[in-house]
Amino acid sequence: MTALPKTSFAMVQTGPRVLTPHDVPLPDIDDDGAILELEACGICGSDYEQFEGLLRTPVPAIPGHEPLGRIAKIGDRAAARWGVDVGDRVAVETMLSCRHCDACLGGSYHLCEVRKIYSYVPLTEPPGLWGGYSQYMYLHPNSVVHAMAAALPAAIAVAFNPLGAGFRWAVEIPNTQPGDVVVILGPGQRGLASVLACREVGVGTIIVTGLAADAKKLALARAFGADHTIDVDNEDAVERVRTLTDGRGADVVVDVSSYATKPVVDALSMARPGGTVVLAGIKGFKPVDGFVSDLIVMKELSVRGAIGVTSSGYRNAIRLIESGRAPIADMHTHDFALRDAELAIRTLARQVPGDESIHSCLIPPK
Repeated sequence: MTALPKTSFAMVQTGPRVLTPHDVPLPDIDDDGAILELEACGICGSDYEQFEGLLRTPVPAIPGHEPLGRIAKIGDRAAARWGVDVGDRVAVETMLSCRHCDACLGGSYHLCEVRKIYSYVPLTEPPGLWGGYSQYMYLHPNSVVHAMAAALPAAIAVAFNPLGAGFRWAVEIPNTQPGDVVVILGPGQRGLASVLACREVGVGTIIVTGLAADAKKLALARAFGADHTIDVDNEDAVERVRTLTDGRGADVVVDVSSYATKPVVDALSMARPGGTVVLAGIKGFKPVDGFVSDLIVMKELSVRGAIGVTSSGYRNAIRLIESGRAPIADMHTHDFALRDAELAIRTLARQVPGDESIHSCLIPPK
């Protein structure tokens, strides 16, 4: 076995909008832990929120909660528990649960009362090497990992996280059925992943909304299987959904838009009586102007929140990626060097003139 280095290059957030390169010591592990050598780490909207300081997460910390890599070192009990060994490629779930609280014992480990998220654990908490903006990262004994096919390009395999969200948010939580009408508010990577997930389970009609600036993403949504797209800057989205559904409304409405609160209001009008609205887009804890709760009452809507992805979503995502049936590569737009993490975040946030990413990832140095 090749000897591991003594340190791992990592990008560390030391304050709002400050990412600095560090060499972080590789920790020792016991029989229950592991060290992952990263191949790629996906970038998503919450990376931007963490970067901006909006999430008030601890600093210093190594961001990155979409890690894909190969096992570099592993304890015997961890190898037996996870069913993987040195050299195996794994996708790592974001959340670390305690396994013992009421939420965990009740089957909702993602709502663990003392949960941790890899990218939000401070560097000062032993063993320190948390987060995916790094060459290597520590795998806690309570980690959930999923083996992935070794032959897949890393930039495609790392889409396991957003695609897992598509399955959980747009299919599992609302119990979406074949033939249903689903409206997806927002054509970012998780909106596009929701299109792929819905098409995979046989949804009848998929409608995706976006801004005029999202023209390329809306075209990609159609290529992924959306039946209709709506430019909300130039069309009345609620009225268009009403027309497309012959006045009935959608069985499921999934809001994956970020910051904008109007989609929350629109979702209540778009859903049919007895329908389901899933709210998954973070709004920065802003109040929602124009929210009419009576629509929920009079239409007997089910309104569900969605935070994170659980194992079933990840498994469905990995199965679809490995099958090669979904054109996931078409939404992957950028590979960034790990050192360019800030550029990756700003590109996703449309802060780089003339450039914008949909799905992107960081590639660590070898």
